[in-house]
Amino acid sequence: MALHTSAEAPLPIGEVSRLIGGWIDRLGAIWVEGQITQLSRRPGQGVVFMTLRDPSYDISVSVTCYRQVFDAVADVVSEGARVIAHAKPEWYAPRGQLSLRAVELRPVGVGELLVQLERLKRTLGAEGLFDADRKRRPPFLPHRVGLVCGRASAAERDVLQQARHRWPAVRFEVRNVAVQGVHAVPQVIAAVQELDALDEVDVIIVARGGGSVEDLLPFSDERLVRAVASCRTPVVSAIGHEPDSPLLDLVADVRASTPTDAAKRIVPDVVEELERVRAARDRGLRAIRSLLEREERGLAHALARPVMEHPQRMVEQREAEVDALVARSRRVLGHLLDRADSELAHTRARVVALSPAATLERGYAVLQRTGGAVVRDPREVAGGEELRARVAGGEFAVRVTE
Repeated sequence: MALHTSAEAPLPIGEVSRLIGGWIDRLGAIWVEGQITQLSRRPGQGVVFMTLRDPSYDISVSVTCYRQVFDAVADVVSEGARVIAHAKPEWYAPRGQLSLRAVELRPVGVGELLVQLERLKRTLGAEGLFDADRKRRPPFLPHRVGLVCGRASAAERDVLQQARHRWPAVRFEVRNVAVQGVHAVPQVIAAVQELDALDEVDVIIVARGGGSVEDLLPFSDERLVRAVASCRTPVVSAIGHEPDSPLLDLVADVRASTPTDAAKRIVPDVVEELERVRAARDRGLRAIRSLLEREERGLAHALARPVMEHPQRMVEQREAEVDALVARSRRVLGHLLDRADSELAHTRARVVALSPAATLERGYAVLQRTGGAVVRDPREVAGGEELRARVAGGEFAVRVTE
C-alpha cells in the first residue's frame, strides 16, 4: 500500500514500525544460513536465544527457538558453528527489531554428519549394543592376536612393534584392508568375521591412524557396528587419536586411544611381569618367614610353660588331689558310721527300757484270758476261770479261786 507523506504530514515512527511488522507478518517461513556468534541456554527456560551472523556482509540477526528444536542438534552445534535454519521472520514493533523464530536447525557440512551419527548412536544404544554388561575382558596373554588395519600403515607398525617389544613371543594374524573409502566397510567386516571364525585367535584389534571426520566414517557404519557386536571373540577398537570417537569404540569390548595403546592393553610387558613375579615371590618369602618366626615364638613360649617342662607334675598334683579326696571321703564315711552306731545304740537302749520284757524281768507277770486278752481289772474274771500267767522265764496256767 502506497503511503502519502510530506514534511507537513509526516508519519509517526510507531506507525512506520507497525506497518513494517504487518508486512513482515505476511512473509512465510524461509531457510537461512549463518554462523552462531552468541548462544544463550538458560536453565529452566523453554526458549533458546542465539545470534546468526553473515560474515560476508557483517550482518547479525537475532534468532529464537524452542528448546526441543535446539536439543535435536545440541550435541554438534555450539558457538562458531554454521547452521541452516527454517525460520519465520518476526518484527518487534516497540523496538523496531527484526528477529527470526526457528522451527528447525540443521548443521552445515561436518555438523550434519555428526547429527546423523548421533541419531544412529541413540538407535543402537537403545538396542543395548553399547551396554557395559556385554563387554568381555580379553585374555591376559593371548596365544594369537588378530589385527585388521591398512596395508603398510603406521597403525600396523605401531601395534606390531609395541606388542613384540612388550612380549617377543606374541603371534599375529594380520588382515590388510581398506580403512577409508567405499570399500572400507565391507572389507573390514569380512576381515573381522574371518578372524572371529579362527579358534586360535583370542582377541581382534581393529586399528587405524588419525584422520578427519569423513575419513573415520567407515568405523561408524551401522553394518560394521552390528558385525562387531555379534563377534564371539573380544574386539579392541583403536581408531584415530584420543579425541576421535567413532561408534566402533562404543560397541567394542575395549576402547584404546591409539593403536600403540591397543598393543599395551592386549599384550603384557614381559619386564613388568617378571618384576611382578619377583615382587610376588619376595612377598611370599617374607610371609612364610614371618609365619615360621611367629610359630617358632609360639612353640618356644609353649615349651617354656611349667606343664611342658615337668609334664609329670600335673599327674602328681592330680594324684595328691585324689589321695586327699579318698582320705576325706573315708573320714566322712567313718564319722557317718560312728554317728549312726551311736544313734542305733541309744535307740536300742530306749527300746529295751520301754520293752514289756524288761518289765517282766523285774518280777512282773501278765495275765491273759483264754482268748488272749490281757486282764487289767479283777472284775474282768470270774471265780474258777483259768488264766495264763506270763513271766520273764515263760508262762504257766492259773485258776481264779476268789
